Amino acid sequence: MKGYLWTGGHGSQGGAPPVVEGRLAAWEAIAVDAVGNVIEFWGFKRNQGRVWALLYLRGEPLTAGEIERELDLSKGGVSMLLRDLERWGVIQRVRLPQDTVWRYGAETDLVRMVRHVIEEREAGFVARIRADLSEARRLAEAAGGIPLERLERLEKMATLAEHVERALRLFIKTSRLDVSGVLAVFRDGAARRGDR
Repeated sequence: MKGYLWTGGHGSQGGAPPVVEGRLAAWEAIAVDAVGNVIEFWGFKRNQGRVWALLYLRGEPLTAGEIERELDLSKGGVSMLLRDLERWGVIQRVRLPQDTVWRYGAETDLVRMVRHVIEEREAGFVARIRADLSEARRLAEAAGGIPLERLERLEKMATLAEHVERALRLFIKTSRLDVSGVLAVFRDGAARRGDR
């Protein structure tokens, strides 16, 4: 397991462990739950967003036990959440010089965080979709007798997946999201309908 030695940072108290009261303030609870809701909407676990938001707001690394108490989560649940978040690169494991336990801090570069999650999750998903559509096209061509219009629609689906994958790869490399190819696929379909 990777980690690094925490020597303080913005808002650091000279390397001393952060003071944790045990329950979230009302404003923190609202912010943490809001992030959790957005993360859940995107298909992740709600508590993954809540853990990251707590760590991000606090600005200091917390132990798993502190996260459990603050968010009223089980020890096993926090362990799984931290493992997932660490794998996606949205939190880091750190150890204070005087500590014997690991603490966890949030990735604060939001663009880098989103880029890493997209690379880990969405780009792989889109690549699998492209592979499936390629197999569907191969099977359709091998079957023969498929109307040309259906083959064209299948090809358009494959082209769309290719443009989405290309846009995601560009974003991962440059932090710029270019969806012009994706939009062109939709415009081409709308233009064809208009010609009829």
